[in-house]
Amino acid sequence: MANPSRYDLRSVRLPRLAGWKLKAFVELVENPATSGFLVRKMLETGGISTLRRMAVDEPPTYRPHAPWDGAVAPAAPLDLAPFLDTPRPVPTGSGLPTIRDYETAYLSGRVTPLQVAERVIEAIADSDARPQPLRAIVACLQEDVMAQARASARRFREGRPLGILDGVPVAVKEEFDMVPYPTTVGTRFLGTSPATRDAATVARLRAAGALLVGKANMHEIGIGVTGLNPHHGATRNPHDPLHVSGGSSSGSAAAVAAGLCPVALGADGGGSIRIPAAFCGQVGLSPTYARVSSLGSAPLAWTVDHYGPIAGSAQDAALAYAVLAGPDPTDPGTRRQPPVTLETFDDLDLHGLVLGVYRPWFEHASSAMVEGCSRLLESLRMMGAEVREIEIPELDAARIAHLVTIVSEMASGMERHHDAHRRDFGLDVRVSLALARSLTSRDYTQAQRIRTRAIAHVERALECVDAIVTPATGCTAPLVRADALPAGESDLTTTLEIMRFSTLPNLTGHPAISIPAGYDAGGLPVGLQAIGRYWQEHTLLRLAHAAERAVERRPPKVQYRLLG
Repeated sequence: MANPSRYDLRSVRLPRLAGWKLKAFVELVENPATSGFLVRKMLETGGISTLRRMAVDEPPTYRPHAPWDGAVAPAAPLDLAPFLDTPRPVPTGSGLPTIRDYETAYLSGRVTPLQVAERVIEAIADSDARPQPLRAIVACLQEDVMAQARASARRFREGRPLGILDGVPVAVKEEFDMVPYPTTVGTRFLGTSPATRDAATVARLRAAGALLVGKANMHEIGIGVTGLNPHHGATRNPHDPLHVSGGSSSGSAAAVAAGLCPVALGADGGGSIRIPAAFCGQVGLSPTYARVSSLGSAPLAWTVDHYGPIAGSAQDAALAYAVLAGPDPTDPGTRRQPPVTLETFDDLDLHGLVLGVYRPWFEHASSAMVEGCSRLLESLRMMGAEVREIEIPELDAARIAHLVTIVSEMASGMERHHDAHRRDFGLDVRVSLALARSLTSRDYTQAQRIRTRAIAHVERALECVDAIVTPATGCTAPLVRADALPAGESDLTTTLEIMRFSTLPNLTGHPAISIPAGYDAGGLPVGLQAIGRYWQEHTLLRLAHAAERAVERRPPKVQYRLLG
């Protein structure tokens, strides 16, 4: 076996396929007479053959288990009153309103939830009528939105708002059940009838009074990182609509960046919150595995999926996280966890905080990413943080184990639809599912044994640091290429660059956050990632809050101001 301390991730150069070439490749991969050689090559390229040859002594870990032996959190949401009692400027620089700006406007009577609802409906329509349609929100039931707004406006008139989120626009990723919408999961054949019950996350947002403005676009079944959806349209980046938004929570990030809402709900199986948040210049939090209930989310990737917010500021991410997180009596996996806290959020003196950098990994990105993240890291050091060199062995094995895990679980979740709807999936999804169907139970078990080892490696690194920092992605948002529309593309070279830093915490269950870190020469956002200890989301949010004091934020090219 290779030296476990050697940095082993590599950039690859593989053919990009789109248009008729991609369609022809899919037909060959799905044809039993021609698939054998192609699938073997895909397995070799993806590293599956390497995984099969590895000697692993560890037993399998089939689901991340974040240890907690202390007092168990109450089921009731965190009391936000102490947090809200602290006035704090939010230097977003984007010019977009925050959650507290909405509250202030409603309480003063300057604007009402009804007016905001009318404006967001108009803005969604306008965003899709542009020369490059944004396609952030793919379903907005106007009567439902207005009914919610009328109820919120009545609560404000009567002096009894439900809390900080009352009347605040929030978008929900298409993989969560939300009454009265169907749940399509980005496909063209699922979601034939409306949901009859909200997902647990949606129910918490609704109970807090959030104005649920619609379903946000996503990469089909969450199995891609660009946001190019052949059925509902490509989600474009508000900072430059000629570029992708990232995925799979593509519409959630684009909606926040464009000002359609200050916060949106996302899901993250391999970077699906952090990647689009980074591409769109927003804060994206992927909490500890099982910190947020999975009840009512589509069964896509049971053991790697994390659920959390994408927001325009660290404060808004913290507020949304506090509403979403905590035990769910109907989701047994969430029951044993520490109380949700936002302690230390306002402590911008970072003395005593130690940030770990695995230098070969940190620098394995485009020059714009490395330079932007290095500048922010130096700013955090100037605020008092200590930067310490660390090592994380066998990153490539962890990458392969995550790949095997997520595609196996997605293929299992979609298996019932294979015979009737195989050709209804997009071309890139069909390639991924063909690869997944060639994997074996031995491959899946081997991946979970590697998961055990990867958890140990990350835990060992976190013994001496409070967070591990990397670029959020290996590059800034790629272009939407003409030949990728409308059917999509298969570009594994770019996909691997984008995902280089994101999959490890999904495999191990650790929390992670994407923090705005500046822009490249073309004005595209750069994001810094921080991976934290189990249950230490408040430390990651504190870092994001401190970073806002050091990073310029620019308004995107596509922007709507719902408060006027």
